[in-house]
Amino acid sequence: MQENSTDHPLAFGIDVGGSGIKGAPVDLVTGELAADRKRIKTPSASTPDAVAAILSELVDSFDLPEDVPVGVAFPAPMDHGVVRFIANLDKSWKGVNLPELVHDATGRRCTAVNDADAAGVGEQRYGAAKGVDGVVLVATLGTGIGSALLVDGVLVPNTELGHLEIDGHDAESRAADSAREREGLSWEKWAKRLQRYFETVEMLLSPDLVVVGGGVSKHHEKYLPLLDLRAPIIPATLRNAAGIVGAAALAAAERPLVR
Repeated sequence: MQENSTDHPLAFGIDVGGSGIKGAPVDLVTGELAADRKRIKTPSASTPDAVAAILSELVDSFDLPEDVPVGVAFPAPMDHGVVRFIANLDKSWKGVNLPELVHDATGRRCTAVNDADAAGVGEQRYGAAKGVDGVVLVATLGTGIGSALLVDGVLVPNTELGHLEIDGHDAESRAADSAREREGLSWEKWAKRLQRYFETVEMLLSPDLVVVGGGVSKHHEKYLPLLDLRAPIIPATLRNAAGIVGAAALAAAERPLVR
């Protein structure tokens, strides 16, 4: 396992998904992974205890100083670390205090954040939105539409802007990448739906920058140039590492979430 070769501070980032749980130490100066990322399959019985055991295994598989904190990007809205509701894991997660669970499992200080919010923080601190003041919207296009809203570098958590009702539809049901694949849409036809979505969000929030992530962002040249917004709209740069990096950055912050 590759070890951190600098004296830069570290935090450990974990990205919990419905099929896999990924983790790695993050160099907090550069935003780069300080060792190769490790992935463990999400247990079929994805209860809090079962997932906590995986998180502990991930942390223990790296030789980390005892004071390295843990940040967890989790696929649910979070209320100061408490899971509000859950869609992709066992229903028993509702009401669980995730930082307490992880602390009990690993003995380390933990911060937990919605996975889209973690990706947004990663892009704002180390990626496409680095150095940008004002209002930044990071949208992840995938099975749904995840959103992260940052104002002068401060995260406004749990925005869930993929669930805006636009033209009588839940926005992500028509504009997510899964809708493009499901309906066999051309890039041009999908871009028209994205245009309607992003122009609505822009009307509501007046962002200074829009960053588009998710797996489909690697094909950004096929659809982003077709969009016409007042704000610049650019592809994310951290790709699949964004959740790990953002969660680690928040774990190291003195005040990781400010409403």
